[in-house]
Formats: sequence, structure tokens, C-alpha cells
Amino acid sequence: MKMKESYVFLADGFEEVEALTCVDVLRRAGMPVTTVSIDPGLEVTGAHGVTVQADAVFDGCPCAQAEWLVLPGGMPGATNLASHDALCRELVAHHERGGKVAAICASPAVVLAPLGILDGRDAVCYPGMEAAQGGARWGDEPVAIDGNVVTGNGPAAAARFALTLVAQSMGQDCAHQVAAGMLLA
Repeated sequence: MKMKESYVFLADGFEEVEALTCVDVLRRAGMPVTTVSIDPGLEVTGAHGVTVQADAVFDGCPCAQAEWLVLPGGMPGATNLASHDALCRELVAHHERGGKVAAICASPAVVLAPLGILDGRDAVCYPGMEAAQGGARWGDEPVAIDGNVVTGNGPAAAARFALTLVAQSMGQDCAHQVAAGMLLA
């Protein structure tokens, strides 16, 4: 059985560690993952000046068939993701049909909370950003799982965040094998 594709959305100002760690860990687990630029071109520059070439541009992204829709943080990356109306519509639709959504750092508070995706859920975000957005039960652990929504608090949690997505999709044994191969277990 072929596994569904996961999509990591990139906007100028994204947090490089969070985005690229997630892509790397999911691919190590054998999960198909595509990086998607929300800008017209494939090149996207992160918050710390690292430019990457995305695999695809947003226009035409088949989000309805996705395993995960993943949002790295970073500023102004998270703000840029939040201002992309078509992406926000896809996130809400995917969530409403029971799809898996993940966000880390600023993105839980800046993107998911205003869309109502975190209402009544346990969630984490970059410390200090949670006060601006209600609806979630904000915690202080590195990663929070509530149903099919996973959130992480920042760059230091990037590997744990990504391994949580692997565990949710492929099982804890697979996540442990990937972590061991990375000397994280």
C-alpha cells in the first residue's frame, strides 16, 4: 500500500532547522514528503538567509490526499503562511475531514489558532506567543499531540516534533529506529 504524501509548506522567513529537520526525518522513515513554496517561484529564503529550492509551488498542491500538512515556524515565515488565503482554506478543510496537521514554533499561534484548528486542544508554540491567541490549552512541553494535531515549541524540538509525526503515521518502532540511526535514542 502506497503511503500518502506529506507537505511541508515554505514561506520566505521560515525557520530552516524546523523545516529541513522535518523533511529529513520523514524521508529517513520512508514517508513521501514534498516541500511546497507558497510563493510563485521554487526558491524560498529562510529566516537566517538559507535559500532552498522547494519541490513544488502551492498552486495545484493536492492537499486533499495528504497524510500531513506541516507548517514550520520562523518569522516572518509564520506570518507569511497565515496571510496565504488558499493555504489557510486547505488547512481548515484538511482538519475538518480528519486530516493530520502539524505546526511548530510561531505557526501554532500565528497560523493554526486564528483558524480555530487549536480550539479546545492541547498545544504548544514558541514561548510568549501563546498569550496572543486563545482557544487552545497552551502547555510548555516541547511537543503536544491532541488527536490528529501535533504542535512543537521551537527549533530545539525540531527532531522530536518530526519523530512524533513518524510515530503517528508509521508507529513508535519506526520512529525509534530513525531516532537510533540519528543517535537521538
